[in-house]
Amino acid sequence: MTTAAPISRGEFGAVAVPRILRLLADRSLPATFFIPGHTIETYPDVCRMIVDAGCEVGLHGYAHEMNALQSASDERTAMARSIELVQGLTGTYPVGYRAPAGDQTNQTIELLLENGIVYDSSLMGHDFRPYRVRVGDEFPTEAPARWGSESELIELPWSWTNDDYPYLEFVAFRKGGIMPGLVRPEDMFSNWLGDVQWMVRELEGGVATFVLHPQVIGRGHRLLAFEDFLEKVVDLGVQFDKMADIASAVATGAEFAIEKLGGQ
Repeated sequence: MTTAAPISRGEFGAVAVPRILRLLADRSLPATFFIPGHTIETYPDVCRMIVDAGCEVGLHGYAHEMNALQSASDERTAMARSIELVQGLTGTYPVGYRAPAGDQTNQTIELLLENGIVYDSSLMGHDFRPYRVRVGDEFPTEAPARWGSESELIELPWSWTNDDYPYLEFVAFRKGGIMPGLVRPEDMFSNWLGDVQWMVRELEGGVATFVLHPQVIGRGHRLLAFEDFLEKVVDLGVQFDKMADIASAVATGAEFAIEKLGGQ
């Protein structure tokens, strides 16, 4: 969708990033941005602001391409190009990846391992516990799933339920169908706060991942609701971390999301 209106939707992300960075800086909160390579090339100054603010930058495809629709060669090329662009922006080799639209495949996993990526955040196999990504899963149509073996790749799970895009964005697709979005951001953040409250009550060391898109969350009334959400989460006494730091703790053997006995 490269006509003027959808392009302008993306342009607003460049307006929103400085607002988001100020909001985070005012509270000394770390964050991880997953940035497509094409965005790094198109908005170098805005992306430099993200790095200068001390945020982590992870991989997010080159042009937000859907992995399941790519050939092995095209996906390999896009990943290599994205790695080069992130490394050029940050000065360090990227360690994290989020698939565009969470569109992960076995081929993607193998490429991440081949390229030495430490963690992925595209799968939904748990809500609050990091785990190791399997390689070689098979899903025959007339037999049970055949699970592959665990790999070194660490999964920091996410979920569409904790992503602002389906809640807030209105999209009319050219081939039919509408993503209605446009709910009150307070309703979305109420759901998210409930997840954190349950995690704090029931688990030791749970990890909650929330996904926000600058072009979505960066509108004024949504930023006000975001600020209120952050203040309530801070009051719960949880710790905020870059995703690379969480992955590093997993790699060194830290345990996460340990069930509390009796919810105490």
